Amino acid sequence: MSIKVAAIIGSNRKESYNRKLVEYMKKRYADKLVIELVSINEVEMFNADIENDPPQGAIEFKKNVRNADAVLFAVPEYNFSIPGALKNAIDWLSRSGNDLVGKPTFIIGSSMGVLGSVRAQMHLREILSNPNLQPQLLPGNEVYVGAIHTKLNEQNEVTDQATIDFLDKVVNNFIEFYNKVK
Repeated sequence: MSIKVAAIIGSNRKESYNRKLVEYMKKRYADKLVIELVSINEVEMFNADIENDPPQGAIEFKKNVRNADAVLFAVPEYNFSIPGALKNAIDWLSRSGNDLVGKPTFIIGSSMGVLGSVRAQMHLREILSNPNLQPQLLPGNEVYVGAIHTKLNEQNEVTDQATIDFLDKVVNNFIEFYNKVK
């Protein structure tokens, strides 16, 4: 049985390294996970005035998360935190339906810097602790891929064996975690 994973790409940049990393994971783990990339590009700005009648982009985003078995956040780091567009999309998830509550979730992040989105992931974990979000986060498997631009080839395949081995381990740990909590 494959697990259907909504992979929320935390950047709206066309050449996002986090998107490339998730696309690599989609291919590499196709026999275990059905990873569907979920864009935040069309998610309108959250506004409490329209939360009971959300616009189409927010509806589609929430539906993609709701219909998945699990969620993967792929988060870059902007100014020591998560991008505003990702925070906006998460705000929609916390409203009317609470689509993330109890859903098995894991987080990865990459950057050109050596820390690989450490601070952004710390903030994301804090945000996700909100009672209206509360996914079941995979514990103890933080994925921080630093210097990502040196670890991808022209086909956007990860070439660094230590990174590949670590991703393999985390994905297997997530599958085991998923089977325990579901």
